[in-house]
Amino acid sequence: MTNRMIKYNEQDKIPASVAMIKVLEAWGVKNIYGYPGGSFSSTMHALDVEQDRIDFIHVRHEQVGALAASAEAKLTGHVGVAFGSAGPGAVNLLDGLYDAREDHAPVLALVGQVPSTKMNYDFFQEFNEGPIFDDVSVYNRTVMTAKSLPYVVDKAIRMAYKHRGVAVVVIPVDLGWEEIADMPYESASSYHPADQTKLLPTPTDDEIEAAFEMIKQAKAPVFHLGRGAAGAPDELIELSEKLQIPIITTALGKGIVPDSYVGNLGLVNRAGSISANEALNNADLVIAIGNDFPFAENVYTSHPFKFIQIDIDSSVFGAHHHVDLGIESDGPAFIKALLAKSQPAQKSAVYEAELAQNKDWRAYLQMLMDRQTTPIEYEQVYKQINRVADDDAIFGIDVGDNVINTVRFLDLKPKQKFTTSALFATMGYGVPAALAAKLSFPDRQVFNIAGDGAFSMVMQDLLTETYHKLPIINVVTSNTTLSFIKNSQADLPMNPSGVDILDADYAKIAEGMGVVGITVTKPEELAEAFDKAVEVSKSGRPVLLDIKIKDKRGFPVEAMDIDPELTSQASVDAFKEKYDAQSLRPLKDYFKEYGVEL
Repeated sequence: MTNRMIKYNEQDKIPASVAMIKVLEAWGVKNIYGYPGGSFSSTMHALDVEQDRIDFIHVRHEQVGALAASAEAKLTGHVGVAFGSAGPGAVNLLDGLYDAREDHAPVLALVGQVPSTKMNYDFFQEFNEGPIFDDVSVYNRTVMTAKSLPYVVDKAIRMAYKHRGVAVVVIPVDLGWEEIADMPYESASSYHPADQTKLLPTPTDDEIEAAFEMIKQAKAPVFHLGRGAAGAPDELIELSEKLQIPIITTALGKGIVPDSYVGNLGLVNRAGSISANEALNNADLVIAIGNDFPFAENVYTSHPFKFIQIDIDSSVFGAHHHVDLGIESDGPAFIKALLAKSQPAQKSAVYEAELAQNKDWRAYLQMLMDRQTTPIEYEQVYKQINRVADDDAIFGIDVGDNVINTVRFLDLKPKQKFTTSALFATMGYGVPAALAAKLSFPDRQVFNIAGDGAFSMVMQDLLTETYHKLPIINVVTSNTTLSFIKNSQADLPMNPSGVDILDADYAKIAEGMGVVGITVTKPEELAEAFDKAVEVSKSGRPVLLDIKIKDKRGFPVEAMDIDPELTSQASVDAFKEKYDAQSLRPLKDYFKEYGVEL
């Protein structure tokens, strides 16, 4: 895993902190994110000594550093590393570390501590750091001797990979200064994370036969994909067509199958599509592949159905629904085995009706993107992103309405990547994710897409983009409202509360931080503004688009009202008028057209 030349001289002595940094280098760590403090000075010295072999990324807040490390781990599969000094620096790491824990990303957190000779004397910024990291970590140790420092860090990385989680090492600052032998302390040469795929479980012939039998008995099955299904997109499409089964996904499942595949109905629940939600509501069999679905209680309880769950970890079976058949297997291995063993299904009228509804849903989304309304609506912004994005672009998506808008309107291509804070859903993720993406993939186009609420939490780290010369395209959709929260409150017996935020000139703020700022207020300005942003980024400078958009709610699949038999025609008409959704119809209308018996 070593990617930069590491030199050892066992006859010499070096500071323990330098030996520790050499361990990181041996594991292939390229970037370490953090903000220096007095309790971390010995490690800062080591980073200076090793600056030709590892890059210190000077973020302006430890939260951003930890989120960037988490995003880097998600995007690359390799351990991300962040640090914070004793006291407030340590506490500030927690937000990003919890994001890594929830999305199962391998991250190492190095935490400063006062000198060991001052511990337990209520010294400046001293506190018992271990307990605050117990819940977030899979490994949590305080270093006790200088000689053990590189060993403990080496083991921490192993544990982060093994458990796909957060490893924490607390380092009393004086131990890093002590000198130890300059020799290899790492075990990276005998450990390769990619080799873990060779050890993943695979399905038995009997399990594949049992799954196929349940599929043959079902009238309306669906595949529900999580990120554990990634790795076999062509086989998934072939399997979907062969067995006449549509695909629905979780947020992290977006992109596993190209959005262009008509059998990909999209996401379910609030961020999803009408076609995915209706298909799930009609399903009599759900085949969940690598799917950790946090909203199962919202949608899996709508009606009874049979449930097949495929996961590499059998301990999660039944977490979200009663399991009729649990198969401990790698997702792609199951997909390929089922494709090989199954026989083609007869043409399914249910499948054809679901695809027809999905085509109409996509036409509705395209209509929204093509409109030239004033003020600007967010759909028009995504049309421009789709137009200028490179085929291998990477997107850091912040939390809020842009998550919904991204999964609906971002046309994700097979070579593109996107990352978001999926399960922890922490606001302020977009900037650090973009930092990590550009540092990890310097030759690829990188976007940060954020609302004004989330962006304003971390906008100080535009300075990091400037300082490290990272040509990121920052897209801020500004509507002076916490829209995601406001829209969720709209479905409750309450008035909007605490959701209005003060407007700001984000382009001017960006300019003050060395980033090119562009303000957009009219739809006819969008194309030119995005072309300019691409031009600036290609010149090597970061750029920010401050796009003033209309405060509006997108089509609410969680509260849709399009079936007059469930309410009234007047109610349906009013709902469709509000969301310009006259073309949308309930799935049962398509069933009638295709001869499906209800």
